[in-house]
Amino acid sequence: MNFWDHHKAITCYYELLMSSVCQKYQLRQMEYDILMFLYHNPQYSTAADIVRVRNSTKSHVSTSLKVLEERGLIDVYLSASAQPIIAEGLEAQRQFARDMLQGLSEPQIAACKQAFQKICDNAEECLKMKGMTHHES
Repeated sequence: MNFWDHHKAITCYYELLMSSVCQKYQLRQMEYDILMFLYHNPQYSTAADIVRVRNSTKSHVSTSLKVLEERGLIDVYLSASAQPIIAEGLEAQRQFARDMLQGLSEPQIAACKQAFQKICDNAEECLKMKGMTHHES
């Protein structure tokens, strides 16, 4: 099995864990992702910030923000009614991290983070050289 097959398995497991939160609160994946992004990144509060930082498409972000606002889950910032979703989302993310890092020592985890960051930086740089961002590819 090569890297790409493993990457798909990791992504699939993450989506599986997050889907229970999405189903419980009747959210699409993008809506959930935006709520969690706003929680983890309170310094970014505009649609333009979300598009730029997450490399998401403008139309998907705008549609999701409208739905979240209509449901009272966001105003300019996360509203109090979003807190149960955030709490369960955080627990699902912690579970994912525990499961994925199980059996690794602290130095191994640090090395993985460093290597993964370098891989992501390389991918972003290659996309920039091609005049693209990863949401366009």
